[in-house]
Amino acid sequence: MKNALWPMAALLALGACGGSTEDQTPTESEGDAPEGSPDITLRFPVGEEGGEARAEHISVAMQIPPALRGRWGMNAADCEPGRADAKGLLAISPNELEFYESVGQLIDIDEIDDSRIAATFAFTGEGMEWEQQVTLDAQDSGTVLIRREYGKDAAPGPFRYEKCP
Repeated sequence: MKNALWPMAALLALGACGGSTEDQTPTESEGDAPEGSPDITLRFPVGEEGGEARAEHISVAMQIPPALRGRWGMNAADCEPGRADAKGLLAISPNELEFYESVGQLIDIDEIDDSRIAATFAFTGEGMEWEQQVTLDAQDSGTVLIRREYGKDAAPGPFRYEKCP
């Protein structure tokens, strides 16, 4: 239960930091979240157990950089459309990593720039669920992707992928 309360405490602390916003005009980076940004809904219990919960809706621009998105293969055969045995294929969308037998949802970003992200993903696959710290780094003018895992149960790496045509 303690872990469920920290996001609310963080939001309240951030809200208390700002001054009056009447004379402030948002800059380009402070405006609305980009199209396709995931919306996060936080639910906090209200009243007694079994009572209704209210939702706090927050729009967050938390996405994998565009330079990292797309289809990546560990070898050329992984990039062939329709192959059922493309075990080295990695498909990256704005907030998801899709492997042959697992999918990871972006849940936290540690570091990010135009061609790199270090983040935590919540994975599901083969009847299991786990969290994993992953770094994705585009190299060679965006034609090569290097993936590294960190933390408990991290796969030894790095893993090298090439951008699928």
